[in-house]
Amino acid sequence: MEHNKLETLTKKYEYVWDKIGENEVKEMMDFAEKYKDFMNKAKTEREATAEIVRMAKEKGFIDLNDAIAQNKKLSAGDKVFAVNKEKAVALFVIGATTMEKGMNIVGSHIDSPRIDLKPNALYEDEGFALLETHYYGGIKKYQWVTIPLALHGVVVKKGGEKVNIVIGEDENDPVLYITDLLIHLSADQMEKKLAKGIEGEDLNVLIGSRPIEDKEVKGRIKLNILRILNERYGIDEEDFVTAEFEIVPAGRARDVGLDRSMVMAYGHDDRVCAYTSLEAILEIEKPEKTCVALFVDKEEIGSNGATGMHSRFFENVVAEVMELMGEYSELKLRRCLANSKMLSSDVTAAFDPIYPSVLERKNTAYMGKGIVITKYTGSRGKYSCNDANAEFLGYLRDLFNKHNITWQTGELGKVDQGGGGTIAYILAEYGMEVVDCGVALLSMHAPWEIASKADIYETYKAYKVFLQYA
Repeated sequence: MEHNKLETLTKKYEYVWDKIGENEVKEMMDFAEKYKDFMNKAKTEREATAEIVRMAKEKGFIDLNDAIAQNKKLSAGDKVFAVNKEKAVALFVIGATTMEKGMNIVGSHIDSPRIDLKPNALYEDEGFALLETHYYGGIKKYQWVTIPLALHGVVVKKGGEKVNIVIGEDENDPVLYITDLLIHLSADQMEKKLAKGIEGEDLNVLIGSRPIEDKEVKGRIKLNILRILNERYGIDEEDFVTAEFEIVPAGRARDVGLDRSMVMAYGHDDRVCAYTSLEAILEIEKPEKTCVALFVDKEEIGSNGATGMHSRFFENVVAEVMELMGEYSELKLRRCLANSKMLSSDVTAAFDPIYPSVLERKNTAYMGKGIVITKYTGSRGKYSCNDANAEFLGYLRDLFNKHNITWQTGELGKVDQGGGGTIAYILAEYGMEVVDCGVALLSMHAPWEIASKADIYETYKAYKVFLQYA
């Protein structure tokens, strides 16, 4: 064979930037601005659910509960959404073929690593009011000290009234803070292993230091914080105890680089995949197969609980949709799930030239080279992973190539280095075809993560192609 023909036998992974023109670059940059706006509004799973529902309603999606109450018959082209306890949501665009033949699903999670408050959180100690915490998901604890923090949460007051609270995001708001030991006195701390430099029980949040005027009262600083919360939100300590509060980095998503080619945000993992799949399904009209964008909670702690992927929420909602289409039976539901195709839309690690030793260059993802197909995750010997088969991978490759989607493959680090998981294996239990497919990040699980605008935009395009044509 001639040399130029031999070159066609190799797979070249190209930069997205090299494949697009100026017009598409502008579309990419505009898309990133909308994404940053979403990230600023959706720092918790509750906030993400609310924003997803708001955007879906604007595009004509109706509440599945309303459709059930009205006994509305669903047909091709109809759009519905279902919410699970304000922390998970599923969007459906009904296809022309029966659901028994399967759905095209893109599934992401909308929870992110963070710091939660303990039930009895507020206390006073030597001139300070502080909050006891319990971190959520896999974090490097030392990254969360000495940075501005915000409080997001919901309080259900006596009698059931619900109050949403956000403190620290407005530029005029005060922020919260976790202290660290000064370098002058940290000789012993510096001798510890990195994982032990900051202990979980030491991630206490500084929330005040001013006492109330009455010098005869005990706990004057704590009482002052309770007074402020009561005046502003009408809550007391018992309301505070039963509330659901999350501590997240304070501040807005920002461009990174003099070329503005990257985005820094809290919660790229996994709201970057949530947003791109949301935008994709909002643009789907009258598909051949029913399309689904699924957004779930609790992935960072094992996908358990009523709002995690292990719950029956999705299965139940699919059954309800089929019932309104006049197609439901237990057997047809099973066939629908087994015949479906799914992209488990979750992030992966991008190659970082500062830390090359943990990654295997030939089998890692690179920023700027498009959406990443990850055949398997898990840890070490593929433990606890979904290992996609060759038939589905080949099908997906041909689909992406046909529609000029820039894609690459990647693993999450060297074989014995560590690993991670997604919701892929849970949906695969139904027998459907599933593969992990998402955006590569720098500094994954840090308070501020980095994603490429090129990869964000290419991922949106890939999800749209999959939903429309898979």
